[in-house]
Amino acid sequence: MRDAAPAADAHTVSCPHCREAVEGLATVNAATQALRAEDPPGLQALTDRVMNVVRAEIRLGRLLPLADPDRELRIAESAAAKVLRQAADTVPGVRAATCRLVRADEGTDVRVTMELAAALDRPLPDRVDQVRQSVLHSAGRDLGLAVTTVDIVVVDVLEPWPPLSPGHPTGGGT
Repeated sequence: MRDAAPAADAHTVSCPHCREAVEGLATVNAATQALRAEDPPGLQALTDRVMNVVRAEIRLGRLLPLADPDRELRIAESAAAKVLRQAADTVPGVRAATCRLVRADEGTDVRVTMELAAALDRPLPDRVDQVRQSVLHSAGRDLGLAVTTVDIVVVDVLEPWPPLSPGHPTGGGT
């Protein structure tokens, strides 16, 4: 099929099914060549895609109580962890790795333990505090979780964004 000038075959030329198959293969071949010609995705895009697949495992985990003891509402740990990782990722120079949630007591209080990677272009305590505030805010506003503690461990270092060039008033985020 890949030959520029395939040998003429009487059956292939006269058979409508074979002609249709050859045309279909030509379409697949053209699409494959177009995909191969594209630039491969950047390393960060590939890393993001892999991490999204890993995070999307079909495990609900424990059910955690929402901060409304009268209604006995619950949320799956995996769903809450995803929202809280996204909240951490909104902080420039940070990428959340893991997030665990456990009940802090017999009531509705929840404790969060998060691992993340952070750039070292700003003081790390300030950046960690910003992540903690973002996670606490999202837990209360977006989920209705009564989070009492957010423990954060930095497990990796990210490369900081390059410095801004003259004429560019804003920089990119992570």
